[in-house]
Amino acid sequence: MSRRRQDLFSRSALAVFRLNGQYLSVAEELARPAGITAAWWQVLGAVLGEPLPVSGIARVMGITRQSVQRVADLLVDRGLAAYLPNPAHRRAKLLSPTERGRAAVAEIGPGHAAFADRLAEALGAEGLAETVRVLERLSAVLDDLAAPEATEYAAPVTKTAPAVTEP
Repeated sequence: MSRRRQDLFSRSALAVFRLNGQYLSVAEELARPAGITAAWWQVLGAVLGEPLPVSGIARVMGITRQSVQRVADLLVDRGLAAYLPNPAHRRAKLLSPTERGRAAVAEIGPGHAAFADRLAEALGAEGLAETVRVLERLSAVLDDLAAPEATEYAAPVTKTAPAVTEP
């Protein structure tokens, strides 16, 4: 790897780490009025369309199953989600939002829309769309690269992101 490529890779990683923190901070602010955390919002959002097993949620979100399990159990304990039987797997129950969970996510909607408008104004509509395309492409490429070029110095790349922590 050339030094320039290595520097670009490092800069991109640092930018993504910072961006992740910034997104989590914004998500916490948006979720707070609804009485939930960013992590709870993430998990509820993953099952709004259809109930999923914890492992399926983890795959969609790119985090560990154990992290999702902790959040899912908290959501169920607080009445924001429920476990349903899974016809495809006896032990891996499906997580589904309750009406309270759906209402909490819906309460975030206006603030989410307002922030999205501010972001689009700052970047421009096409700039925001291009940013999304680049991030999605980067994510897809990283998924495809199961491991960097095999060298004695290379550690394998995992397809699981760091765990979501509960504040």
